[in-house]
Amino acid sequence: MAGNVLLDTSAILDLFAGVAAVERLLAAAEEAFVPCVAIGELLYGAQISSREEANRATIERFVAASAVLACDAGTARHYAQVKAGLKALGRPIPENDVWIAALARQYALTLVARDVHFRIVQGIALTEW
Repeated sequence: MAGNVLLDTSAILDLFAGVAAVERLLAAAEEAFVPCVAIGELLYGAQISSREEANRATIERFVAASAVLACDAGTARHYAQVKAGLKALGRPIPENDVWIAALARQYALTLVARDVHFRIVQGIALTEW
């Protein structure tokens, strides 16, 4: 896969776990971005885990080495379109994933995720493993 990608939380977790398929996808990308929403999900997971300190340190190292995309007014416009499209289909997805999809649309990034519900989001390219 060539081009710029946006890593969903599932991709980041598999990257942390050393899943070869995700490592190959990332190696083939021109540039990879991390949504701020995914960082929040990761930090929440760390906070409720039995290894909070170690998990938080792993996340902070990853964030320091990553290009993080924050949400802005443009993201909010894409969010509204994505959410309205899903409502019209009668197929809601988790709220944080709507924001992640909105960032992928806003910046025309290929979303790297293993959550199959992203398949129904219109206007995004998706790569799964």
